[in-house]
Formats: sequence, structure tokens, C-alpha cells
Amino acid sequence: MKAQDEVNLHEPYPDPHHTMYSKTIFGFWLYILSDFMLFATLFATYLVLAPSTFGGPSAKELFHLPFGMVLSFLLLASSYTSGLGTASAHRKDQKWTLIFYGITFLLGLLFFSMELTQFIEMIKSGNSWTKSGFLSAFFNLAGMHMLHLFFALVWIPILLIPVWRSGITSQSLIRLACLKMFWQFLNVVWIFIFTALYIVGSNV
Repeated sequence: MKAQDEVNLHEPYPDPHHTMYSKTIFGFWLYILSDFMLFATLFATYLVLAPSTFGGPSAKELFHLPFGMVLSFLLLASSYTSGLGTASAHRKDQKWTLIFYGITFLLGLLFFSMELTQFIEMIKSGNSWTKSGFLSAFFNLAGMHMLHLFFALVWIPILLIPVWRSGITSQSLIRLACLKMFWQFLNVVWIFIFTALYIVGSNV
């Protein structure tokens, strides 16, 4: 066991330019670009259908800026802690990697719970995706973001368990780097959603 710990301690950092690290990161960038096209399509659909309320509630009636700002703060704060977690992983600091990614998980879980509660309340009040073209586009866009966030939340503990058991290895470092990229991507998508729904929509 001691010998294994020494191997992990002195394991070289993955070269970000000439090893499997760069290939994995490049491949993950390609995935994120494809996902970006998916969200761009959903976002364009929402912009087209936003005025199509068919007598139902509009974004101004459903979405309130203070609530959206709280959601944004939670997700942006989690983006910051995920960056600190990855930086700690690069320093091979097991303790702070676990702490920062644990905080990221809790912030993301709180965001997910609040957004899910909003969805449930909207559906209970009769404002489901079948009510109008606007609501259909909203549930598709925001629901897809929530689905991605759900998988990211599942991904965090899956990656942290090996870190907790074996410390920071070159493999776990690559995986955490991909996780951070995915989490930052979800934050970028949310900024567009927040702008369209809570800033523009609630004032139109």
C-alpha cells in the first residue's frame, strides 16, 4: 500500500500538449461544440415561439428577476468552485479537490431543486408545455439544460470516489478537467437562458 502511495505521489503530471491529456480534451471540446449546436437550435426555437402565448401567460407573468438572479448566483458560484477544484487537482491536493467539488455539487443540487420546483409549480397551475408554443419552447430549452445538469451532478460523485480512495492520478486529473469544461459550458448556456427569460422576458 505504501509503495502504491509513493507511485501516486511521484506520478508525473500529464503533458497538456503531447499526451493523452490533449487528445481527450480536444475530443471533449468537439462534444461540447456539438452540444452547443443543440442548445443554439432550442434557443432559436424559443426566440421564434416566445410571442406565441395563445392567450396564456407570457414570460413577464411567469418569470421574476430576483428568482432568476438567485439561480444565476448559485450556478456562477459553482462555476468558481469547480475551477478551484480543478486547480487543486493540478496541484495534487486531494483534500481541497474533494472540498471544492463537494461545494460545487451542493450548489448545483440547490439550483436543480429550485428549478425543478418551479417546473412543478408551473405544471400544477396549468402552465405545462401543452399550453402554448411559448411554454413548449421554454420547457424544451430549460428542460434540456436541467437534464444536462442532472448528468453533471451524477458525474461529480462518480469522479470523486476514485479521488477519495486513491488520490489524484493522471487519469482522474483528465476526467476532472473534462468535468470542469462541461460545468462551465452549462454556465454559459444558463447565461443565455437567464438573459432571454428573466431579463428580457420579464420586462416585455
